[in-house]
Amino acid sequence: MEYNSDIKGIDFSPEINMARYMQKIRTYPILSQEEEYRLAVKYKETKEQEIAKILVNSHLRLVVKVVAKYRGYGLSVAEMISEGNIGLLYAVEKFEPEKGFRFSTYALWWIKASVQKYILNSWSLVKIGTTAAQKKLFFNLRKIKNKLNLNDDRELTPEVLNRIAGSLDVSVQEVKDMNTRLKAHDGSLNTLIDSGGDSGSEWMDFIADSKPNQEDVLAYSETMKYRKTLFSKALVVLNKREKDILFKRRLNEKAVTLDDLSKYYGISKERVRQIELNSIKKIKKAVELEI
Repeated sequence: MEYNSDIKGIDFSPEINMARYMQKIRTYPILSQEEEYRLAVKYKETKEQEIAKILVNSHLRLVVKVVAKYRGYGLSVAEMISEGNIGLLYAVEKFEPEKGFRFSTYALWWIKASVQKYILNSWSLVKIGTTAAQKKLFFNLRKIKNKLNLNDDRELTPEVLNRIAGSLDVSVQEVKDMNTRLKAHDGSLNTLIDSGGDSGSEWMDFIADSKPNQEDVLAYSETMKYRKTLFSKALVVLNKREKDILFKRRLNEKAVTLDDLSKYYGISKERVRQIELNSIKKIKKAVELEI
């Protein structure tokens, strides 16, 4: 959905803008149920962007409220708000006011879905939460542990594991695996490991580049060029039939069968095989002489 709203006029990425953003969204009035219904009906009929803008702006504070519940995942609050706002846009587009629900109730699902999707995609390089049960476990395990005052990294007891698994309707093993993942969050390659001096070293500095350097690439290129030259010179020792059989048997992307070549040349399959092997021996001998 495309439309010009004040949402797009604010940079959500730099944290320094958050105070200004929060101050701005407080200036938008909260709609009454009647105003909300009237605007939603009119937008569904006309698709006027100014109406959508009013509906969105009046619920920006709802997005912030939702995002506040996900601050513990170590991700940018500004980015999560941005993702939540995208969910709000979808809610405006898909809302059906005649069903009798408040827009905020409907929008809440879209906002949470967008924020959760962003968290799952950003929290770890390894994909997690691929099923509904795993997503439920990911977003509720920390909450349950907090209620049980299990805020450290110690292993969960069998009793606690069974209790959590039962409450979330997942297996004990799934709880153990997710708890391990949550404790071992992906580290950043830009993390400092030596803070001495003006600029410490990062993990990135100690990762070897597996790609060949320029010298290796050049050497390989020269070697391949040299080998091709030798091979081209060596081919002159073969007659036309030997060269044809060698190329069709060894140098084609899909080798021609002995049976097909024997029929083509009117000789036995064993004779074709002999010509192929003899051609290789001639090529090797010619190359050795060139070297």
